[in-house]
Parts: sequence; structure tokens; C-alpha cells
Amino acid sequence: MTIPVPKPAHPAAPDTNTDGLPNPKVVVPVEADEEEDDDDEEGKEDADGAVPAASHFSTHALDGTKKKKKKKKKPKKKKTGEAGAGGQSEPPRVPVSKLFPNGNYPSGEESAYLGENSYRTTSSEKRELERLAAQEDPESAENYNSIRRAAEVHRQVRRYVQQTVKPGMSMTEIAEMVEDGTRALVEVDGLQRGIGFPTGVSLNHCAAHYTPNAGDTIVLSADDVLKVDFGVQIGGRIVDSAFTMTFNNKYDKLLEAVRAATNTGIREAGIDARLSDIGASIQETMESYEVEVDGKVHKVKSIRNLTGHNILPYHIHGGKSVPIVANSDESAIMEEGDHFAVETFGSTGRGYVMDDGECSHYAKNPDVNKPIRLARAKTLLNTINKHFDTLPFCKRYLDRLGESRYYAALDNLVNLGIVQAYPPLSDIQGCMTAQYEHTIILRPTCKEVVSRGDDY
Repeated sequence: MTIPVPKPAHPAAPDTNTDGLPNPKVVVPVEADEEEDDDDEEGKEDADGAVPAASHFSTHALDGTKKKKKKKKKPKKKKTGEAGAGGQSEPPRVPVSKLFPNGNYPSGEESAYLGENSYRTTSSEKRELERLAAQEDPESAENYNSIRRAAEVHRQVRRYVQQTVKPGMSMTEIAEMVEDGTRALVEVDGLQRGIGFPTGVSLNHCAAHYTPNAGDTIVLSADDVLKVDFGVQIGGRIVDSAFTMTFNNKYDKLLEAVRAATNTGIREAGIDARLSDIGASIQETMESYEVEVDGKVHKVKSIRNLTGHNILPYHIHGGKSVPIVANSDESAIMEEGDHFAVETFGSTGRGYVMDDGECSHYAKNPDVNKPIRLARAKTLLNTINKHFDTLPFCKRYLDRLGESRYYAALDNLVNLGIVQAYPPLSDIQGCMTAQYEHTIILRPTCKEVVSRGDDY
């Protein structure tokens, strides 16, 4: 999820908002390649599907008898919703806890710190201190494991989405595909485990904060550029990661630019790193790219009023912003233990977004406590507190809870400042925007890109 940079003309404006190391272990669905033969006289296969070495010898050459011809076995087709041997189902419905019964989830990509902090990665003393800290503080170790579990949910859900989404599907169908998979794999349990924020399925010039409301009729087309931004939370520890999908290779350079920019941000991130320096590096990478669309060459621009952000428990926006352009603020830095969403946005337009269209994203403002006179607004706030607290939500989530006729009450809470509205954010009509995002943790000895997968 994204934060727009506050507009200078409005001081009180609210915050709205990968380089080549081994990828983390990802559970891949495994299907049985062949049905087991019932005929004991036929050659047996080993666990990898290969014929054991002894069966390669001709029985005719050994005993004068003719070798019995082995039947060709047909692949066993997996039914929808059926899990492969030790793997995930399609659609994904097997909780990751069942795939990792020991409760230990794979670490993300571990990257070395740069410059003055490079010693942290090679220091045996630092590594030992990190190990001891994990032993002495089980809660901290469990937090790491919760984040990794959430990241594994994200990888498995998005793999299915990337394989399944195609032109002709509605935005509602795509969003619900993501959300149904997330709920099943994380084993949703109130505020303890579930969705981190509304699924963003922003199209084309819309860069962020669009998810369909009830009655939405928008359908994905072959020329669309689709940003899929979703989160998974366990115990309030949120994994926030996003990717872009296209069905026309003319946009490949745009996606390449944004992927490279996000990887630059991750490379430059680290303990004591200035956020402004990270932004300058991101912009340099992003804007070194051009994309030709329908005969016209566009310079890829960083969307200057969108940023990444740190993440706190149950707060998707923790107060620090990671710019994607250069700025003059040298005071803000990353610190040991910080949990960041490094995300970048590229555009073929002007590189600036504005509020655009019907709002769907909302979040409670924990710092505002005002009297509420409208009875319906009070009951709606009770629902928000019970089911979301400070986690972002959308109108579809309220609908799913059975809330009805709540629009006026929601507007009342927004007007009072108790709830913050996050409308869709768009560049100029006709341009295309792309997004890539990863969640990182600044550990004492390395930065861990927890959401890294074999896809991006």
C-alpha cells in the first residue's frame, strides 16, 4: 500500500501512500506425474519417476525371455481444489501451516549491508549477538517467523494470481481471488491473522488505492497495465508487496524500469541510510529508462508524490517515508530493526498523481477522538474497531460483514477525521503506470527481503 507525499500548499494533508542474490525457498505445487502401475511384473519407478537402474538391463539378454513391454502411463490430472503431493492446491486453499508443519517458515533473501555497515554481515560477533538475542527474546524471534509466514502466504497467493488472471476478468473477480486465497492460506482469525489492507487492482493511469466497490463493472482488457498490491498480516506484522501485470509486450520496458528502481531502493537500504539518498538512487535508475508505445517514445518518470514507508504493528504507515525522487531532507534515516515497504512507481505521464474517482480505501485515525452524534456512525465505528482497528479496510469488507446503508455514517466519520479516506491516485488520462514493492527487515547482520520470490 502506498503513501502520497503531502502537498506543500496544505500542511495538514494526511499521509497517503529488487540485485541478484538467491531467492527464498518457495513451496511449489507438486503433481503426480504418473499413475502407479498395478501390475507387479511391470518395472517399478523410484520416487523421482525414474526407472531403477537394474531394470535397464534387457531380460531377453539375460535369460532368453522377451522383456514384457511396459505400458505407457497417463498423467493424473489434478482436480480443481485438490492439493498436489505436499504442495498447494489450485485455487490456493491449503494453509501454509499445513505445508510447514514444524512451524518454521523460509527466510527471505538476505542481502549484505553496504559501505560502513558491511562489517555487520561478516562480523561473527554480530551474528552471535543476533543468535543470542533470538534465544533471549522469543517474542522477537516469533515476530520474524510471523512475518516470514505472512510472506509465504503472499508468494503462494500471487503465484496463482499471476498464472490465472487474464483479460475478460472483472476487477471484483481478481480482487476476490487474491482475498479468498489470502484468508485460506493465513487461516484468518479476526485481528490476529488476515488481510493487511484492501487489495489494490489499479489500472493504467491509476497508480494506487483502487479496489472495486459493490456494483463495479470494470473488466480487464488485453491492453491494460494492472498493479496488484496486497498485504498479509499475522499478529499485526504486515507483509506489503506489489507487482504489475501486462498482456502486451510493448510495456515491458516500463515494468523493467520499475523493477530495477525497486531493486535499487532495496540495495541502497540499510541501517543509518539516509532516506533522501535512497530516493535519489531510485530516481536515477527509474529515469534512465525509456519506453516506446505505439511509435512514441516516453521517458519513464518516478511518480514524485508517492513513496514507500515503514511499517509498525497494525499500522501500514509507520511515519517514515521512502521517497522515490531526490529531496533535500537529510535528517530521516533507516534504523536497526526497522520494517520497511520499499515500493516504486513509474509513469509514462507527468509523474504526479491526484485524487481521482470514487473512494474505496479507508483507515481509522487512532489520534482523533471526537464526540459522535450520529447513532449509525457510532455503530459503524464499533464494527470498524472490532474487525479492523487501525488496519485499512474498504467498502466491500463492510458489505461482507453484513453492514448496509452505511454510506452517510462513513462520510460522517470521515468528516470528523475519525476515519481517513484514501481515494484512488491517478496520473494523467492515457498514460501508463507500473509498481513493484517488497517488504524488508533491517536485521543487525543483514537486510532480509522477506517478500522476495522467484517471480520478482
